[in-house]
Amino acid sequence: MTPLRALLVAAVACAATACHDYHFQARDYAGEIDIFDDLFAVSVPTADHVVAVGYWGAIYVSTDGGKSWKKSDSGTQRLLYDVSMATPQVGWAVGQLGLILRTEDGGATWTAQPNAKQGEGVNLLSVVALDEKRAWAVGEWGTRIHTEDGGKTWTDHSLTIDETHPQFVWLSLPDQDRVRSGQKVYEDVGLTNVSCLPGDRDRCWLIGEFGYIFRTENGGLNPDGTPSWERGEIVGGLKLDPITMGYNEIELAAAAREKVLEFAKQIVAEEHLNVAIEPRVTDAEIRAFGNPDDPSPLFEIIEARTQEIQAVLEEAGILSDRIRRRGAPPWDYEDYVAEDPEFLTRYYDSRRSSFSGVEVSISQNPFLFTVRFADPLKGLISGLGGIVLKSEDGGRTWRYEGIGRKQALFAVQPLPNRAITVGEKGLMRVSDDGGVSWHEQRNFPTIFTFMRDIAFDPDGRVGYIVGQRGTVLRSADSGQSWEQMLPPPAPTRVASSDH
Repeated sequence: MTPLRALLVAAVACAATACHDYHFQARDYAGEIDIFDDLFAVSVPTADHVVAVGYWGAIYVSTDGGKSWKKSDSGTQRLLYDVSMATPQVGWAVGQLGLILRTEDGGATWTAQPNAKQGEGVNLLSVVALDEKRAWAVGEWGTRIHTEDGGKTWTDHSLTIDETHPQFVWLSLPDQDRVRSGQKVYEDVGLTNVSCLPGDRDRCWLIGEFGYIFRTENGGLNPDGTPSWERGEIVGGLKLDPITMGYNEIELAAAAREKVLEFAKQIVAEEHLNVAIEPRVTDAEIRAFGNPDDPSPLFEIIEARTQEIQAVLEEAGILSDRIRRRGAPPWDYEDYVAEDPEFLTRYYDSRRSSFSGVEVSISQNPFLFTVRFADPLKGLISGLGGIVLKSEDGGRTWRYEGIGRKQALFAVQPLPNRAITVGEKGLMRVSDDGGVSWHEQRNFPTIFTFMRDIAFDPDGRVGYIVGQRGTVLRSADSGQSWEQMLPPPAPTRVASSDH
């Protein structure tokens, strides 16, 4: 994982949300909130009971509908990224470096639960409680772990790489050997959120970076204990037929160039969409130019075809960081072949096609933060850059819906008659048509800091928004109006007059 991506994933609730870059001295946890910590997640098991977690191990609990709050002793100073209550009494919180906490008294006290991700130093970014015994937690490096015994043991079902995985050929030689010997090598992707349908906790959804979306209808496990997550698809609508070139040709014909240019102009303003370039060569070209002793002539053809397409895309205004060059020639192939004689053969097979040329396609690469469903079919996802995805088939397929803003949307909540999304710099938008169109809400409190999470009670009537500097907002009418609960308003001072 690159340093930049590691920062984005691990800081999905921190750096991406303006988390503090300083620390406090340890302080007395007597139930009072003396410093209002950034809050990253909230769970609302009942209308009166709410638990919020965040920075420096902060856990805030209210049992009277937000009128009063107590700060629990979490026993940690690590960041807590998410919380999920199975019942008003039982729930889990997760955070930095594999931290898992469980409460059985409504959030008053918490107990750390050992798990394998602690030893791996993986940040856990989200947790969902299916019931008092079962839960899923997800995080960095494809982490996906599950418990069926209340957290006494956590089983690792993380995303891994095998020899058929596209990432395998680019692994280091030691990691390739680990894969061949049956050891786990985790996929380089961050899973950022997992949630289940309130009325049917066996229907769950899981999302992450690179547009990763999964769904399940049986709690995530088959009867034999294997994972049962089905991959969802983001439907883009734009397609480009393969760009064909002649044998040993590397330049685009005028008609093909115009086709690529027109394709690029259609998506230049859609910054969440990247373009993938995959060069292709025929058997004849591999035989003629792919001599194992010196494959550089074939590599040069592949590289030139890629550069030809990239130049046209950049001419249309698509920046290079939105262009994904797949199947780049492994110029350092000799380092791999020494330990893996079949390396070049597998690379050639990955580029082999019935035509000479290039495939150009939409590369769905949104960074997704939160997934929520209002019923078994209709769901929404919020993401970086003002992205909203909508599904009407239970998460099998998704389509983009715009809110007209580019700010990050950290959380979304569909309700029976409306949907609400919140994000950075106080952004809050409401939809009255299932997520097709979005507008501002009247009389919403003016907030300039981030709002990180939103959740409602099982009836969808009482809800809470939490965010930076201990901000907690409450609604008692399904999100029609909101009142700030924390930090408490400053007392009004009445000017005195002399008589």
